[in-house]
Amino acid sequence: MPTFESDGSLDPGSVALIGRDPQSIFRAALDEAPHGSIVSTEDGEILFTNHLADRIFGYLPFELIGQPISCLISESQRSLHAGFWVNFWKDSRSRRMSPKRTVTGVRKDGVLVALEVGLNVIVEGASRYVVAAIVDITDRANLEALLAAASHEQLGFQRLVADIAARFGRVEPDGVDEAIVDSLRQIGEALSLDRSILWKKPAGEAITVPTHYWVPPGAGAPEPFPVASVPFVISKLEAGEACWFTSPEDLPDPIDRETFLRRGPQSAAVVPLTLNPQEPGELIALTLGATNGHEWTPMVIERLRLVAGVIAQALVRTANDVALNKALEEIRQLRDQLATENVELRREVKVLRKPSEIISESPAIKRILRQVEQVAPTPATVLLLGDTGTGKEVIARAIHDLSPRHHRQMVRVSCAAIPAALIESELFGRERGAYTGALSRQIGRFEAANQSTLFLDEIGELSMEVQVKLLRVLQERVIERLGSTQSIKVDVRIIAATNRNLEEAVTDKSFREDLYYRLNVFPIVVPPLRDRVEDIPGLVWAFVDEFARSFGKTIDSISKDSLRELERYTWPGNVRELRNVVERAVILTNSRQLVVPPPRPAVKTIPKLAMTLEALEGEHIRQVLESTGGRVRGAGGAAERLGLKPTTLESRMARLGIQRKKS
Repeated sequence: MPTFESDGSLDPGSVALIGRDPQSIFRAALDEAPHGSIVSTEDGEILFTNHLADRIFGYLPFELIGQPISCLISESQRSLHAGFWVNFWKDSRSRRMSPKRTVTGVRKDGVLVALEVGLNVIVEGASRYVVAAIVDITDRANLEALLAAASHEQLGFQRLVADIAARFGRVEPDGVDEAIVDSLRQIGEALSLDRSILWKKPAGEAITVPTHYWVPPGAGAPEPFPVASVPFVISKLEAGEACWFTSPEDLPDPIDRETFLRRGPQSAAVVPLTLNPQEPGELIALTLGATNGHEWTPMVIERLRLVAGVIAQALVRTANDVALNKALEEIRQLRDQLATENVELRREVKVLRKPSEIISESPAIKRILRQVEQVAPTPATVLLLGDTGTGKEVIARAIHDLSPRHHRQMVRVSCAAIPAALIESELFGRERGAYTGALSRQIGRFEAANQSTLFLDEIGELSMEVQVKLLRVLQERVIERLGSTQSIKVDVRIIAATNRNLEEAVTDKSFREDLYYRLNVFPIVVPPLRDRVEDIPGLVWAFVDEFARSFGKTIDSISKDSLRELERYTWPGNVRELRNVVERAVILTNSRQLVVPPPRPAVKTIPKLAMTLEALEGEHIRQVLESTGGRVRGAGGAAERLGLKPTTLESRMARLGIQRKKS
């Protein structure tokens, strides 16, 4: 037999024996293997260990010889592996080469070590021996654990950012400040930071001021700092870029380095908030810092950009809410000032109006909008012509909103809605006692619209007597209240509208020719909806959004077949009729996809105003069935369009007495 040195290697004198001793060759081969090798009897007594096996378990050469192999497995896993050894010797196939198993070994000094073990069997006569190939996977296991922890941390931070974004999406304006501070706390704790600060540099100022912040308990509040102390950081923020560093030594500007070394933090990330529109010179940024060398991964920086964007949107919404509340307060004050005037007039004149929204893709309306832009800045009288329901009042509001008079509200008068006996006092006002029942003085619409716009809707319905007085007002810009001889000068811009043919009315003497020419300074003809089919999809979506919000429903899509049918319909009632049809469809729908069947022309049934909800439902189902050719089931069938199960629709049809047409 060859002999071994103290380190377990063959001594030089024994090398020559290897060629003549197969057992020595076997030992030498195992000794040079790239993994730890242990040979044991079938009852677990160790017969041989190579160098690497001794080093893995911390034993000297030959120190493990004769010991049980179980001493190399941690006590907690011995019972777990007992069943494995029983099966190992029962099944002859498993003894050929046991697959690699991961076990926890124990070193001589008691330290646990992660191992990967493969087993093989050698049979010599009646004896069986087990050869164990052992690899120390401690480093790999530690790396995998670190990677798993890092991945878990990243996923956790991503979920946190998603939760923060969702929270800001539903927070009310008065809860934004609290939400910002709580979000800064969550981010600081998640990233193990020492501070999370939102600060602002007002335009024209040379110092930054913290507006929201989080610091751990016991830490002092952040203090303002001069812009000049961090020139590099400020330059990055002004360019809309984030800035981060693990150590102040990473900063290229010595002034920045000195500032962070003196007052900390030693590691920081600074992300700008982009507010649009932003006051020139104003900066708002999110700063996160730690006293240790915190590593800022690209994933974290991108998520911080997202948080900054969400906070910026919340701040903009809050600023808009403050501005709106201020405007509403001014409006309330104005309303109180007008409280002494005529109550009915105040109801008619709407103090708060949103800017006119004209939805159009058609060349006809775009041409009208160009006319609106041309005439709005001038004081010229405008005459709006077009069918009922085409949106003449919307055009009138657009003219007013683009005019120099937009700071005051436009006053509207429906000449057809006011009785002939009262129209004069409504337009020009009255004095107390002007006629029986006139118990107080009342200003007219012309006075209410002074320095603003007066919209005279349905002007073709005025009596000839009132037309004469209106002509005088347009010529001289003075009015006299009913029952008074005192002239009152007014500065009013007139926009008139009618669905009548005024030229024919002039011919048949029902409208004064001189008044027609006085009104017809800048005529605008608003086309009917059938002549601008391109606008129908946009109008439908606008009405759907309006009514879905009002009725608390969610509608994601509109049936393409519905839109095609709506575009084929002639719409005698124009935009007003379309709006009513969409409103009814939103009321009746139970699906996130809306089906809007067009009205059925001239159906001689009970009047719609007298129809019950059940009758409306029945008519809606009939229209949808008509559009599908009577098909209830399958793709594109009536059940799918109505958002119902086929069986539910069929039961409703039976209840309402609706029968399908048989083809």
